[in-house]
Amino acid sequence: MIEQMLGNLNTYIDECDNNSVGTSGGNEQYLKEEMCRSVLSIVNEFDNITTKELNEMKDEVLSIKESVTSSIHKCTTLHNDLSQFHELVQKIGDNKELCLIASIKCKHIIQQALTLLGKSGKVFNVQQKSVHNVRIPCDSVTCDISGICVLPDGQVLVADIDNKRVKPLSQQYQVVSHWDVNAYPRAICLITPSEVAVAVNDHDSKIHEVQFITVNQGKLVSGRKFQLQHECRGIAHQNGDLFVTSGKELYKYSLNGKLICRLYQDRSGDLTGKNHGESILITCVLCTGICLAIVGKGV
Repeated sequence: MIEQMLGNLNTYIDECDNNSVGTSGGNEQYLKEEMCRSVLSIVNEFDNITTKELNEMKDEVLSIKESVTSSIHKCTTLHNDLSQFHELVQKIGDNKELCLIASIKCKHIIQQALTLLGKSGKVFNVQQKSVHNVRIPCDSVTCDISGICVLPDGQVLVADIDNKRVKPLSQQYQVVSHWDVNAYPRAICLITPSEVAVAVNDHDSKIHEVQFITVNQGKLVSGRKFQLQHECRGIAHQNGDLFVTSGKELYKYSLNGKLICRLYQDRSGDLTGKNHGESILITCVLCTGICLAIVGKGV
């Protein structure tokens, strides 16, 4: 736009120069005034266009700011509601009636949060895949990887459930050592940059425990452990709390093994967390605490 105006101005000046040849002093004055008026007209037009564009940009910025402020307010409100529900769950314990009321109210809050967050628009594509054999000579059966954990330094640990072993891998995904478990390692999660927790379970032998392991330069050192009064099929760590699933219940423990509360119980299917035809239990960490949502028929 500016270049076009400058071009028009130069053309007009050239025309004025051509027309001014041989003219009298009065004509020269007239041409100067006419040229000044044209220049002012072009400048005013440019100012008007610039002002309009700036106003449009300002309106757009204000609109975005209002939208962001509104989203922050909604997120803060939902965060507070979910935090209150999390505290409430700890207090009511095994009271079935109160648990039912709380879960109904929380389901509505979770739905609001999911609506606000919307669907994820990011798609992850597999760039490369490779197959590695993690079987070692002392393994008696084919490896069955039931859990995997990656330390901050890149060290990978795998739980081999059928051989009852936890195996650290090298950067080339070769087994560098192993730690024998007294039962089946069902899952593994990170506790600190050098410590993991393993969910150990054997239904027939009635072994249900959480075993802590320290990783030191690829070597696994057995640490503390605590027993559970229920099956131990899965484990996760969040903000200093352990969340353990029995397959039908979800429990919250402290790191020293103290049972804080039972967060959820589902008797409608074989295993909680698996699709058993009627509903799916979704466990997700949202803002603070563990939030449970039941997605079933008509929900």
